[in-house]
Amino acid sequence: MELKDILSRVDHTYLKQDATWEDIRRTCDEGMEFSTASVCIPASYVKEAKEYVGDRLKICTVIGFPNGYSTKEVKCFEAKNAIENGADEIDTVINIGDLKGGRYEKIADELACLKSVCGDKILKVIIETCLLTNEEKVKMCKIVTESGADYIKTSTGFSKGGATLEDIVLFKENVGGNVKIKAAGGISSLEDATAFINAGASRLGTSRIVNIIKNKGGEANGY
Repeated sequence: MELKDILSRVDHTYLKQDATWEDIRRTCDEGMEFSTASVCIPASYVKEAKEYVGDRLKICTVIGFPNGYSTKEVKCFEAKNAIENGADEIDTVINIGDLKGGRYEKIADELACLKSVCGDKILKVIIETCLLTNEEKVKMCKIVTESGADYIKTSTGFSKGGATLEDIVLFKENVGGNVKIKAAGGISSLEDATAFINAGASRLGTSRIVNIIKNKGGEANGY
């Protein structure tokens, strides 16, 4: 697989708690230079970042991040505000306690609200697979499919584990045809990236792939 094909699937991510505008601007510069699918950045920087990149790069941000504890109303306000500020894509975290407690209708209602707010903007649903049983993952595949969301996403990168190939295969077997898959958390090499794409991931959330290419001095034409 050529590097440009991998990069076209990367949400180039910078979500550190101490992120400064200089960090975000550099991330945007890298995203534009390497033609990544988007940059995934904190909501507080979306407006500034969109003004900086214009139409040259998609801006993704995170909602209810990283724990998913916010109420439906707060998450929907966050998403609306982010879109008004220029976000093209929204990655939201489910309330994992609601899933564990079998409160499936509450999760579905929240996702319906978010999809309504997002409209034609891309909505990705983070379910934090490292905290779930396979049965819970399958249940979320069904809920996400029925919600009209665009992607199911493995992880925030802030919990005890990230994406696994097994989870991507499980997602692929259980989501509807309207739902794509995003792998995130722990994707640390080009070999990892290729494996996740081959397993069924359409997007990769990672801060490392661009850095690997930069450190190698590589160009996006093969490896």
